[in-house]
Formats: sequence, structure tokens, C-alpha cells
Amino acid sequence: MTNDIPIPPAPPSPDAVNPPASPPPTEEASLAATGEGVPAAAAEVPTEPAAQAAETPPSEPPAVASAAEPPAEEPKPPEPATPPEPPSNKHWHVVKVQSGREESIKEAIERRVKIEGLEEFYGQIVIPMEKVVEMRNSKRITRERKLYPGYLMAEVEYNDRILYLFRETSGVGDFVGASVNRAPTPMTPREVERMIRKGGQKEEEMKEVRGKPPVERGDRVKVKDGIFAGMEGEVKEILESKSQVRVELVIFGRPVPHDLEYWQVEPV
Repeated sequence: MTNDIPIPPAPPSPDAVNPPASPPPTEEASLAATGEGVPAAAAEVPTEPAAQAAETPPSEPPAVASAAEPPAEEPKPPEPATPPEPPSNKHWHVVKVQSGREESIKEAIERRVKIEGLEEFYGQIVIPMEKVVEMRNSKRITRERKLYPGYLMAEVEYNDRILYLFRETSGVGDFVGASVNRAPTPMTPREVERMIRKGGQKEEEMKEVRGKPPVERGDRVKVKDGIFAGMEGEVKEILESKSQVRVELVIFGRPVPHDLEYWQVEPV
């Protein structure tokens, strides 16, 4: 039978308990660590990263935008909304004036409006005209004539100042429909449109009018124009379809009927 006797562990080595001190650095190693005493050729050799940095060319600055390219337009601010115009107080009215003086009365009113500074109450004045076709010397002649002789159409704001201006103008009567305590009734839009459209008639819309004969049957007349000018005769017939009169003239002692235009004769 074998006796198991425990073997004690070996004692630690003296070197493990007290490791040997490292030898002191030499003078050359100290100079190398501090950079002193290193040869100049060794100091000038760059390290690998420094050499790569030296070989890399400097990066070019970013290209400046070409001067030819126009700058981007800035968005325009929205335009302010235009305020609506206030409603006008001007209306169309009919004014009674002296017949035959419509043009001169219109000019006089317009002149006084400027002198008295009443433009804000005054719009315009229109003399209604229409185009008609008449027959003269067997030819169709187009002319204009007054649609309502003795009347003007005025676009004004009816108030005391305008009323006084019109009444104080020579040849003006009064606003049609006005009274001492009542303002005149304005024209309707339909009436105004019809009045203005009359002045711009097209040729196919013109009407042929037959003038009223200046004389009557049996009247003594004198010829004003033509080969018989200066001769006198008697009206024997009115030819309304032709706008002519048949006059009996005495030629070489014999009565001879001759047809003349209305405008070619005048009463004696």
C-alpha cells in the first residue's frame, strides 16, 4: 500500500517576485527620441503620408457662374386689386332748345361747364342725327339731318348748379319732364341705345326720304337752276314719287310743261 504524501508547491522564482530593472537608455536613443543629433538628411526625408500630400496638386477653386447667364428673376409681388369705381350719378335727359341753334347751344354749354368747373357733374351732349338718302338731279345723295329738331340729349348729374347753368344759357328752354318741385325722368337705357345707334347707321339701314314740296299746285314759281333759270311759270302738278314738280313755262310764246326738282324752284 502506497502512502500518498502531498507534495508542497514550489516556491516562486526571485525574478518573478522582483523583475530585473531595464537597462538605462543610451545617449543615442535619447537623442533620437528628442530629435537632437539626428542627421539632416534623415530629417528631410518626408514620411509616406507627407510625400503623398506633396505630390497631390492643390484643388482648383469652384467655378464661378458664367457672367453670361442671367440671374434668376425674383417673383413679382402681386399687384394690388383695383378698387371698383363708385356708381355714377349722371343720367341722360332731354333738353328743349331753340330749333336751328342746337350746335351753337351745345358749344356754349360745354364752354360754361369748363369756366365754372362743373366737369364732375357733366358727361356729354348729343344732337341725335340720322342719315337719309335724297334724290337730286336723278342721283341719290346721302346727308345727315336732325332726328329731333329743337332737342338735345344731355348726360349730366341733375342738381341745382347744372340746372342753373342750363337755364342761364341763351336758347335753352328746360329739361323735359321737370317742374318746380320735381326732377325730370331720365331716359331709359333702351332709349339711349336707340338714339346713339341712329347716328351710326349702315348704308343698308338708311331710308330714302321724300322731301316735302316747297310749293303747291297752282302756285307761281321761279326756276333757280338749269337751262330755264330765271324763268317763271305755274305749278301744274306735284310728282311726289320723283320729288319733282311739273311747271308750265312759256317758251317762244307757247306754254311748255317741264319737270323740275323741288330744290330747283322757289315761290315768287
